[in-house]
Amino acid sequence: MQFQPIPDIQRALVEKFYRAHRSPMRTKGNGQIWIAKDREIVGAMSLRTVEDGHWLTGLFVAPEKRAQGIARDLIEAAMASVEGPVWLFCEPELTQFYQRLGFVVSEDLPQELVARLARYRQTRMLIALQHDRAGLRSV
Repeated sequence: MQFQPIPDIQRALVEKFYRAHRSPMRTKGNGQIWIAKDREIVGAMSLRTVEDGHWLTGLFVAPEKRAQGIARDLIEAAMASVEGPVWLFCEPELTQFYQRLGFVVSEDLPQELVARLARYRQTRMLIALQHDRAGLRSV
């Protein structure tokens, strides 16, 4: 399994991956897109720069490849490439997964993410999490 960032010119491949699995995820924005690849893309995510850190978004692993540590390894590979804290929003049932990776529940967010989270929470329940980058803990 390979975990790597892709050049912007290949974003269409990740969009195709998301659509093939009917995922609502997209590669919009200025984030660095990371993929998990085993002959083909089996997982993807984005790390977008915000203030003094990064926002992890768009994480999706193909359903038939879940529960194999792919999401964990993809997150760890991507986070190893950046400095500063990393924030994300998740559904409540995913909180424990991210906490095993060293994320903690936090409402101390960059202003850009405060506004975005408020908009998202108008239609669904989301939890904000933060990783301080002091060291990744494996699941």
